[in-house]
Formats: sequence, structure tokens, C-alpha cells
Amino acid sequence: MNEELLALVEREVLGWPGVSKRTDGSGPGGVGVTGYRVGGRQIGHIHHDGVADLQFPRAVHDELVLSGRAQPHRGGFAAVVSYPLRTGADVPGLLELFRMNYERVRAAKSAGAGLRRS
Repeated sequence: MNEELLALVEREVLGWPGVSKRTDGSGPGGVGVTGYRVGGRQIGHIHHDGVADLQFPRAVHDELVLSGRAQPHRGGFAAVVSYPLRTGADVPGLLELFRMNYERVRAAKSAGAGLRRS
């Protein structure tokens, strides 16, 4: 993993309100991951080999894959896309995916909070 690229992504993502980071040396499949969360909800994680995984609703997942903006999850998980972070040119595309998930999770949390107050 290119630590400079990870630092670029982290600097941006951790600057968004409510985002926290958790690094797990023994994540899914025994592979280390750095996950980013809004509250208790993960918006995506980056494996130590530089591949990011992000979960989206199936329709969004399918559109991202069909448009070439992401790849199907390398482990075959439905509704999860993978995005390799290999060069500086990959950073904007990955940040776009993280931002999409961040906005989706924040909107869902706001809608849920509004329902609870009724």
C-alpha cells in the first residue's frame, strides 16, 4: 500500500463532519483494513494491499460497475464495489465513492432521526 496515497484519502475523508477511522490488523479474511465510519456505520474500508471496498444499494452498485467507476467486489459480495488505489490518479475516483456513501449515510441518519422525533 502506498502510504502517501492513503494519507491523501484519509486527510479528505476524516475532514468530513462525523467521520472516524478504525484500523484492524486482522480484518475480513484475516487481511488488515482501515475503515471509515459515520457514527456506527461504515462508509468504506481500504485493505492494506490498497483495494478499497464500499457497500451501496444494488442499483447504485450496478451503475458504478457498468459505468466503469468501480469494479465488482473481488470476493463476490453483492452490492459491494472494489476500487484499487494504486496511483495518484486513483485518488479522486475513490474520494467520489467515499463521498457518495458519506452523503447517503448522513441522509439516512437524518431521515431516521426525524422519524424518531415524531
